[in-house]
Amino acid sequence: MNNRLAVATMSLAAMAFFGAGCAKKKVAATPPSTPAPAPTQQAAPARPQAPSAAPSRPTPTPANQPVQARVPDQQTRARIETLLARIEDAYFDYDQHSLRPDAVKALQADSTELRDIIVQYPDYRLTIEGYCDERGSEAYNLALGDKRAESAKDYLVNVGIPADQLAVKSLGKDKPVCDEHDEACWQRNRRIHIVAAAKP
Repeated sequence: MNNRLAVATMSLAAMAFFGAGCAKKKVAATPPSTPAPAPTQQAAPARPQAPSAAPSRPTPTPANQPVQARVPDQQTRARIETLLARIEDAYFDYDQHSLRPDAVKALQADSTELRDIIVQYPDYRLTIEGYCDERGSEAYNLALGDKRAESAKDYLVNVGIPADQLAVKSLGKDKPVCDEHDEACWQRNRRIHIVAAAKP
């Protein structure tokens, strides 16, 4: 009888122990909550682009607008030839290429009117020829004739004739206007002469 009581007491104690163990259940850790996604910003609606300006087009030239002549007509050429014939040759001292007062006076004659015509025709040219007397070598006189023509060109440019419409050419002692061998003749050969260039 005592044995049965002891067994029963042990059985109850065991049940009570296991019952207490079953009652204590481990509580699972709560997983961290996923953060709510950040609200996305909506892109601002694209502004309509202003239409690009159309490329500018050159204004057409009216059909009835006259085109400026680049060279003078026959009547104007004749007027230029008359002016050139009236402009006297400019003369120089022996072995010199600077313009003397009488040379300046010769170039002044009708040069203003000549300028007023020439500037209207950009493709028209004049040639300034430089000459020397018979003394000295051919090479020396060619160089001196060139300097004399350049001196006259500088003067005419200062008057207002465009430099690109004036060419210079040295003939040295070739084509003299006088064949005598004295100072009076030599003086006549030391000169510059202006001619119209060949027709374009």
